[in-house]
Amino acid sequence: MNPDARSADWWKSAVVYQIYPRSFLDSNGDGIGDIPGITSKLDYLADLGIDVLWLSPVYSSPMDDNGYDISNYEDVDPLFGSLTDLDDLIAGAHERGIKLVMDLVVNHTSDEHTWFQESRDPASPKADWYWWRPPREGFEGGTEGAEPNNWASVFSGSAWQYDERRGEYFLHVFSKKQPDLNWENPEVRDAVYAMMRRWVERGVDGFRMDVINLISKDPSLPDGTRQPGKKYASSEGAVANGPRLHEFLAEMNREVGLSAQNLLTVGEMPGSTIELAREVTDPARDELNMVFTFEHVGLDEQTGLGKWALLDLELPVLKSNLAEWQRGLADVGWNSLYLDNHDQPRAVSRFGDDSPEHRVSSAKTLATVLHLHRGTPYVYQGEELGMTNSYFTSIEQYQDLEAINWYREELEAGRDSADLLRSLAAKGRDNARTPMHWDDSEHAGFTTGEPWLPAHPNKDHINAAAAVADEDSVFHHFRRLIALRHADPVVVDGTFDLLLPEDEQLWVFTRTLGDDVRLVLANCSSEPAKVEASDVPDLAAATLLLGTHEGDGLELAPWESRIYAL
Repeated sequence: MNPDARSADWWKSAVVYQIYPRSFLDSNGDGIGDIPGITSKLDYLADLGIDVLWLSPVYSSPMDDNGYDISNYEDVDPLFGSLTDLDDLIAGAHERGIKLVMDLVVNHTSDEHTWFQESRDPASPKADWYWWRPPREGFEGGTEGAEPNNWASVFSGSAWQYDERRGEYFLHVFSKKQPDLNWENPEVRDAVYAMMRRWVERGVDGFRMDVINLISKDPSLPDGTRQPGKKYASSEGAVANGPRLHEFLAEMNREVGLSAQNLLTVGEMPGSTIELAREVTDPARDELNMVFTFEHVGLDEQTGLGKWALLDLELPVLKSNLAEWQRGLADVGWNSLYLDNHDQPRAVSRFGDDSPEHRVSSAKTLATVLHLHRGTPYVYQGEELGMTNSYFTSIEQYQDLEAINWYREELEAGRDSADLLRSLAAKGRDNARTPMHWDDSEHAGFTTGEPWLPAHPNKDHINAAAAVADEDSVFHHFRRLIALRHADPVVVDGTFDLLLPEDEQLWVFTRTLGDDVRLVLANCSSEPAKVEASDVPDLAAATLLLGTHEGDGLELAPWESRIYAL
């Protein structure tokens, strides 16, 4: 796409649609989604009205972590197609006015990347391209306790792997097949920027940057504090938001021309604070457009015990957190808005009510609330259909490395398997990775072969064909929300004010731009709710812009929501 077609701040009024290629649509019957499958559904995406397609990784990969372990940044894995297929997808998207954003995974590579293979030789020019360290003093490499520090991998076990060829350990914050790049080395950074420039030249319109706030680490690699009963310590405090993060992001922006070419940039930044997000997204600093916050998706876990320690989430807590981010980035920076992605369970199962009675209404109302906050909304494939969690009942059904490793580690520690499976059913990443539901045929129209993950049985009534044909479906509610964003400047630029913050059923807020006010009333519960007239602006002269139900007045049905112009 010609950079002239990307106006300044175009992404503020845009809606992004995330595709997890492995699970979107399989065109050749091998059970794995691919790029030609995506291209064949561009008209579906255009009908939904989205502006940007974010493509999760399709690069060459051994697939240890479903493509987030990249062995060649500049080629497409044969599982997904070819570079020609990708060129066709970019061209087809641009013909429909849809921009395309690539996933950028540069905190780590695959251990099969030529960079890492060369780095295993201490005499190689790339010897310092990764975080190599000798065994702890007094220990022999590969023995218990010899790791350079006590950090845990996000995917369980130690964050260090001994390499006999080199006689040293390499750092891997994630899988042992995902060694971390050493961004302290300017040659590493130059190689990454050159690769990014080539993708921009190929036509991509921006980058979603995987765990980008981990690229700057505390060079001293200090030991962490272990939780009671844990063999290893969390590394997050030492590997996230390091001392050179701003420097690296500004350098990347400058060297690749991210701001100069009006490219969309969003950084996945676990552990980011509002203050850090303000700095990173401050236009004056030329770093990133927006970041993915993780605070709101950590509210349903017990403090300090990780994502698998389930906690019931109360509505005032969720409202308060998102409102804090709205206020924090109101005058500087920009918010990304999401409830759902490839790393999170399905939004309607997690934040809504996925029972047959309330699934459609709760999926619509969650979308209403999210899309009317200030920021750029992200729709994850199937969210626009109200797809639900998979609710697997045995560990053998899971494919995700994080889930499998955690289950085995906790089982060995004596935990009850039923409790572990309950956590996985609620929070496992495979919930979002089951095949997209296109129709009610075998395997939901995803593949003519055997799918890599099974389609949910509820594909018989939750599928794209049925939703597109039903004007009252979740799909068409998303379509109307997206159209409203495109047509109404208040939705894009209006200030945000939360009303009734302590109400346990109602999510009520206003968006204001000059004299124009929009009021959102949402009953985020499975019981009727009443809005007190004294608690909201006068609705006598209000115009209903969009609603989920036929009703009016101040009585709201379960999971009913409305958007008014005052």
